[in-house]
Amino acid sequence: MRKTFGLLLAVAVLLLAGWGGSHVYQELRTQPGAAVPVTRVKRGDVTFHVSAQGALQGGKSRVLTAPMTGSREIVLTSLRRPGDLVQEKDVVAEFDTTEETFKLREAEADLGESELAVKQSEYETQAREEELLYELIKARADLKVAEIECQRNPLIAVLTAKQNDIARIAAKERLDKLEKDYPSRKAAAAASISIQIAAREKAKMMAGTARRNIDMMTLRAPMAGYVNVERNQNSNFFYQGMQLPLLQIGDAVRPGMPVVQIPDLSTWEATAQIGEEDRGHIAIGQEAVIELVALPGRKLTGTVATLGGTAGPPWNRRFECKLNVQGATAEMRPGMTTRIVITTHTAKSALWIPAQALYESDGRKFVYIQSAGGFTTKDVTMLRRGESQVVIDGLREGDVVTMANPIQNQDTTKSSSGPAKAISK
Repeated sequence: MRKTFGLLLAVAVLLLAGWGGSHVYQELRTQPGAAVPVTRVKRGDVTFHVSAQGALQGGKSRVLTAPMTGSREIVLTSLRRPGDLVQEKDVVAEFDTTEETFKLREAEADLGESELAVKQSEYETQAREEELLYELIKARADLKVAEIECQRNPLIAVLTAKQNDIARIAAKERLDKLEKDYPSRKAAAAASISIQIAAREKAKMMAGTARRNIDMMTLRAPMAGYVNVERNQNSNFFYQGMQLPLLQIGDAVRPGMPVVQIPDLSTWEATAQIGEEDRGHIAIGQEAVIELVALPGRKLTGTVATLGGTAGPPWNRRFECKLNVQGATAEMRPGMTTRIVITTHTAKSALWIPAQALYESDGRKFVYIQSAGGFTTKDVTMLRRGESQVVIDGLREGDVVTMANPIQNQDTTKSSSGPAKAISK
């Protein structure tokens, strides 16, 4: 009987405590606390912004690439450091010229041999022409002598006259043949000169190509600016989510591969890596305010110029955004940290509340709205969220909503009271 009585007494105490706690909870839920901050639903124009941190750099970059020398790879032997300021025609990078120097010396040796061969061919051609002229003069003289001998035919024996006629005919045929063959034999002699001249021109071209290749092995700044070293696309080092290393001395690069960029310091750009979730809100031409961290109080204006591709690991996908900067000053330097605020959209005559007045739970979006008996929850539709404001639907202008959870707030303010303390436990 004692055990039964004790058990019934314990159950009664538990029921009483539960009823009291429920009653206190309902009072806290239905009565507004004096310490709960509230605000009213407002109607007006709401401007949305995207904020990001970026860096300053020169605009209208000129890209310097590895020279097209015919080699599969060329090695960097000199490279300016990233951020170095350079003037027009300053040396920015140099490549190994060993192979091209060997080609130049070989071509110069071939050129020297070709020059000698051309002179030798010219002398030989001149000698052949002299021989041809001598043969022509001799043939004409022989014909003249034969014709004179034929003039004696009426006075000499018939047999001797026949021999004179035969000699004259033979001399005439020989002269005709020499005169007919003279142009072709002269052209053949000149052709040997042309062959040697072609070999000389080829050697000149090879030497000139080697010299140009050696000159191209030195990259010079096309304008004043600073050095922005490219990443080594020829590197075997790769890891998902990590960037390729910057080029450095000793790296082998492919012909035509970008090596450095020289941004123009007369125009400026600001670059920022922005989260993928804001990609749909940013468009080319949107205005922005750019603040330089190193120059407090100095604010510049800009516009969105380009939007890059999205990259990065799945948990941190970002894209590059470039902005044209207006109002450049002499104090600006490449690499300065910037705070960028891009104006993305303005909602006209929209109902809005502060962002901290909107709550989310289990897919619901709701507010704590003031009613006659206290604060109650009410589901709303979020049309657009900004950094500090939310455009909503489902409320009326002037409705009072809380800026903090009223239940948690009252639990905190009444934690010293017996019933509330019991609930918190």
